[in-house]
Amino acid sequence: MSRHISADGWLSTVGYFTLFCFNSINDPFKTIHQWLCWKFCCFGFYCGSWSSPKTPAAIRHDSSNKLTAVKVKSEGPKLVPFFKATCVYFVLWLPTSSPSWFSALIKCLPIFCLWVFLLAHGINFLVAHRSASRILAGLIFSAVGDAFLIWQEQGYFVHGLLMFAITHILYSSAFGMKPLDLKAGFAMTLVSSFCYTFLYSYLSGPFTYLVAVYIALIGFMGWRAIAGVQLCNDLWTWTKLSACIGAVLFMVSDLTIAVNKFCFPVPYSRAIIMATYYAAQMLIALSAVESRDEEDFKKRN
Repeated sequence: MSRHISADGWLSTVGYFTLFCFNSINDPFKTIHQWLCWKFCCFGFYCGSWSSPKTPAAIRHDSSNKLTAVKVKSEGPKLVPFFKATCVYFVLWLPTSSPSWFSALIKCLPIFCLWVFLLAHGINFLVAHRSASRILAGLIFSAVGDAFLIWQEQGYFVHGLLMFAITHILYSSAFGMKPLDLKAGFAMTLVSSFCYTFLYSYLSGPFTYLVAVYIALIGFMGWRAIAGVQLCNDLWTWTKLSACIGAVLFMVSDLTIAVNKFCFPVPYSRAIIMATYYAAQMLIALSAVESRDEEDFKKRN
């Protein structure tokens, strides 16, 4: 029973979070819409995270179900600050036309919460598991990149691009090179090549090669995340799937930025960019906790 309640709560949270991210649509009831989204998002997450514990019979069902139950219950509450910070960003929806340190803080706040989420697992955990420490380093560079992009019209777009390029290198290193999965690599090469071919005619000056390098790096990161899932071999885990979905969402976010900046205006571009970006970072941060959850599970049994 508790497992089904928890799943419903998580699904409700995802639904309300998605609705919340698109609250920028202008309508006469925008203020009411924002307030309702805030309440529903917090309530949905509360239901999903704090469900009653599983019965002993359910716990003994099988090892994978036990481990999943422990993960959902232990990781959910640690993400509450991230969800609240994301809500704050979309409620305030500060104009991009007047950049300030306050707007930079509000934009970076959800990423700061993901720092705290990983640090909450302990310094020893981060030191012992290189993948988790690299993801934390990637989140740090992401926050710096977010701050630079606040002032992108003042000439700091390239600085932000560099920070996120380093982020993708760190994430790729965290995901590792095993399994190799050349088929996924070939597919990602085709997708990356298509994206660059589409953008190429709109690019000029240094962006011609800067965007090429960036697409190569994020494409490589996506390949390593997708390769780790191994759905066909039934060797996947929820954290590897989380990394895969997070990487894909990151690519969608960055492609939207590129099209909107270099090609043509994308309707509701900011909402699409930030919703997919925050979701991607959360999922990638979640992918770092697998080894810790396995340790906790062994201690409990």
